[in-house]
Amino acid sequence: MNEHIIILTVALLVLFYGYISKALTSINVSGPMLFAGVGLLLSPLGLNFSDVDIDAEFITVVVEIALVLVLFSDAALLDLKLLRQSWQVPTRLLLVGLPLTIIFGTVTAQFIFPEEPAIYMLLLALLLTPTDAALGKAVVTDPKVPKDVRASINVESGLNDGIIFPLVITVLVLIVSDFNHTEAENSYWLGYVLKQVGFGALVGAGVGYIGAKISIASLNKNWMVDSYQNLIPIALAILAFYLAENFHGNGFIAAFFAGLLVGNTSSHARDHIEDFAESEGELLILISFFLFGLAFVPQVIDYVTIKVVVYALLSLTVLRMLPVMISLIGAKLEGEKLDLSSLAFIAWFGPRGIASILYVLVVLHEVGEIPGFETIYATVMVTVFISIIAHGVTAQPFVNWYTKNHKDS
Repeated sequence: MNEHIIILTVALLVLFYGYISKALTSINVSGPMLFAGVGLLLSPLGLNFSDVDIDAEFITVVVEIALVLVLFSDAALLDLKLLRQSWQVPTRLLLVGLPLTIIFGTVTAQFIFPEEPAIYMLLLALLLTPTDAALGKAVVTDPKVPKDVRASINVESGLNDGIIFPLVITVLVLIVSDFNHTEAENSYWLGYVLKQVGFGALVGAGVGYIGAKISIASLNKNWMVDSYQNLIPIALAILAFYLAENFHGNGFIAAFFAGLLVGNTSSHARDHIEDFAESEGELLILISFFLFGLAFVPQVIDYVTIKVVVYALLSLTVLRMLPVMISLIGAKLEGEKLDLSSLAFIAWFGPRGIASILYVLVVLHEVGEIPGFETIYATVMVTVFISIIAHGVTAQPFVNWYTKNHKDS
């Protein structure tokens, strides 16, 4: 199956899903479930219509753009003024729950995979820490769910991928430096990481702030055609990415900071980014899930073991839920302490999805021919695959259960 056939298949799949999406939702079948499932069906593990290399250039381009836009839109949709008013739960999730998840994940990985280097297991824990609210869409879109609960899950999902990515870059640089065994590499890894993160953040923030201010001025003078108001943010995200890369910063970090500045400099721009995220952005994400089933899963299937499956299940349950519940002990929403059902609800909805998939591709490109990452790739893919099904199937039923006794005020 060449690129043109894949594009045709995606077009037909979008049409099919678009026509019956509401009907599928009523039986708890999500978009990511359908797209990943069809990709798997067409892969060598199914009907064998395609044998696409994960390193294929068109896959790299699609998922790279998808990650840029996901990071940009996630950051842009974070209203920092609103966050300051309801900061307690998101802050606990990010400052306590997230580090505990990394620690628990690393220690458990070392116990399950004792033959693997400790730094590889730290990388595995990092790759499986970001959450993807899109896999349990009903949780963050259903108005029956209290808005502060929805906002907390959304903020966690929006910020944790941006927080984790610099750590992923740092660990990757350490691994590559150690493998090369050169003094230069080992001496300058910290400088490289600081340059990647620092230049990425500065360039991204600059592009986002200046771009938002120009947009505001253009709107005030009535210079901008309405149809372009959705396109400007996309262009700013891509500009931030490539400009940062040109200055030896990290483009993904730049995209995140550009989104953060655009969304919090112009509320008008944030509204249009939200429109984009719900349409064009979602399409890119669904295409990424299709490629996940088509190309990613088949290439790791030979490395899937009982240990891999056990860790994947633990990652989605104990290693996610326990840190979250610990971090939220005594936390309040709307002046009331979170009860056990609220703790369990927030803790369960930490799906692993698009960020984990795309970070694996970043790892693949950074480590090149360095051997020994098969267990990491397989574990991440199995975790995401189980999450797509588990969180897709449980989203609406759990919302219905939770909202019986928890109404939005």
